[in-house]
Amino acid sequence: MSLHIPIVIAFTENYFVPAVTCLSSILKNSDSKYKFEIICLLTKTLPQEYQSLLMEYCPERLKFRFLNLEGKLDGVYVDERYTIAASFRLLLPEILMEYDKIIYTDCDVIIRNDLGDLFENINLGNNYLAAVYEVAIDHQIPYIKELGCEPGYYFNSGFLVMNLELMRNENLSEKLINGLKVPYLQFPDQDVLNIYCKNRVLGLPPIYNGIRTYFLPQYKDDFINRYSVADWHSVQSHGTIHYTGGKPWNELTVKFEVWWKYYFDLPSRIKSKWTPIKKIQKYGKIFTSWPFSYFVDPVVNYIRVIKNK
Repeated sequence: MSLHIPIVIAFTENYFVPAVTCLSSILKNSDSKYKFEIICLLTKTLPQEYQSLLMEYCPERLKFRFLNLEGKLDGVYVDERYTIAASFRLLLPEILMEYDKIIYTDCDVIIRNDLGDLFENINLGNNYLAAVYEVAIDHQIPYIKELGCEPGYYFNSGFLVMNLELMRNENLSEKLINGLKVPYLQFPDQDVLNIYCKNRVLGLPPIYNGIRTYFLPQYKDDFINRYSVADWHSVQSHGTIHYTGGKPWNELTVKFEVWWKYYFDLPSRIKSKWTPIKKIQKYGKIFTSWPFSYFVDPVVNYIRVIKNK
């Protein structure tokens, strides 16, 4: 396959190494025939040294494009928990006019499925997006209903296949941006996507966006009520890991050792641009070594159950 599949990520300079770790997982879990164009959405220009490191990273399969979108969303509400970069995905239909569809992914993920195969074979039909629907936990249901969404059909926006052509034709970006200009949304860009794309979303299997609760045993029954036992086991064995809670470079969290496995395989020149927390890195080395790697996940999950995190 000669064409490059477009994948969009948004990150800041301090997220450079997690972003490359994510890209490493995409490469390692997709067929080598697939090549990717990585479109980087930035809040300010990425230093030339960082750009060079990316362009030198697996050039036979990756090419990079850098878009500085600073000021493009002036006037919209930004929750203090997030950066404005999280909302840049709403602009993609108008920014990437040359593409009919793209894949968008957050950077705090390890992707364990073939994105080339997904992109090549997905049929979005008359849907704006393809996404993974979240399992509605009891305390989340009132808010989901308040948005006008149905529990079990509210999706996580950290991984999307976007039908840019249809979104452009129906002027969806303008509607999404206008919807963002309110101060009461808990997850601003995600909420407006759910509100305005309702009933026009193709549900993806949960392996494509395994959020934190999909790996915690106390939520297994909730998961199975929405999906299936087979889906649960597929997520555990090869589902994308989306670190929606604590980040593995900051603390012990679900699938902690998986992130560190990909990190340790990065080129040393890339790792040198980041200073990990020494204690956490030490845990990463221990938990990715044999035989600890076979026992760490159950132990970490048990700790998370105790802490209810």
